[in-house]
Amino acid sequence: MNKMTSTRPLGSGDAALDVSAIGYGCMGLDSAWGTPMPPDDAVALLRQAHERGVTFFDTAEAYGQGSNESIVGRALEPIRDQVVIATKFGFVDGRPPNGTDSRPERIRQVADEALHRLRTDHIDLFYQHRVDPNVPIEDVAGTVRDLIAAGKVRHFGLSEAGVDTIRRAHAVQPVTALQSEYSLWWREPEAEIIPTLVELGIGFVPFSPLGKGFLTGTITTETTFGEGDARAKPAVFPRFAEENRRANQALVDLVRRFADQHDATPAQVALAWILAKSPMYVPIPGTTKLHRLEENLGAASLDLPAEQLQNLDDAAAAVDITGERYSPQMQRMIDR
Repeated sequence: MNKMTSTRPLGSGDAALDVSAIGYGCMGLDSAWGTPMPPDDAVALLRQAHERGVTFFDTAEAYGQGSNESIVGRALEPIRDQVVIATKFGFVDGRPPNGTDSRPERIRQVADEALHRLRTDHIDLFYQHRVDPNVPIEDVAGTVRDLIAAGKVRHFGLSEAGVDTIRRAHAVQPVTALQSEYSLWWREPEAEIIPTLVELGIGFVPFSPLGKGFLTGTITTETTFGEGDARAKPAVFPRFAEENRRANQALVDLVRRFADQHDATPAQVALAWILAKSPMYVPIPGTTKLHRLEENLGAASLDLPAEQLQNLDDAAAAVDITGERYSPQMQRMIDR
């Protein structure tokens, strides 16, 4: 068993948080991507991830309305002092379709409930899951600041937040990390978000770094998604409509060519590309399979020459990606 040993910082100064170079996105264990794993199997997989060097685990109240946090808590309780746990607040009753809710009293309630489910006395990184247009971000940051002072939370994070929100929040309580989708097929954060993070010394946690599985090369126009898999609904994720998968195959073919040159897999190249961008980027791919976990972690030791990385960067940027990443309803929840 190869163990990933590299770590990197999220944030800077007093807000810095040291984590494994590749984290674990826990959402898919029991929500979003099809039939939930049996809880015992999910617990075992999380412990196997830690045995292989993962120390950064990402969950949220919204993932199964707390069930995901319960799995994470059960899995990591015996090794709590060796791991970093991130969770999130920000939706009405923990249900994204019901809209956002970041009122201070709700944030405090979510924190207490998360602590119970996670079987811990502190949350290492507490994200606002989506910006709430009805609550000033200063009130949100101030509430998390109070939770930090109380010892319930250690670091503050934002997810899918825009530049103005990031700056205003950071002025009240230093933001350790911003989580947003970022990969070779979704590079929008490069325009304004990433330069702001660099300026302020904020870490970056790309979710869906493998394009919700598309960049692994295992999804084609012939792929049939299982029951409960959100990718089966083009109205939710338009990029997974059959015609868009066909058009976007050019990007996967490009990544595969680079992978073949280095005896690697497309997934490893896609993750290595992110890791090479900055020592403060920590992608959080998720999986329900041990062999995929090991494949993902192999990206941390994949050394791609700078010139080849630049060639990949340029070639990928030239590919015309088709299809929106989210439905209009989900797009409205993104603070841009």
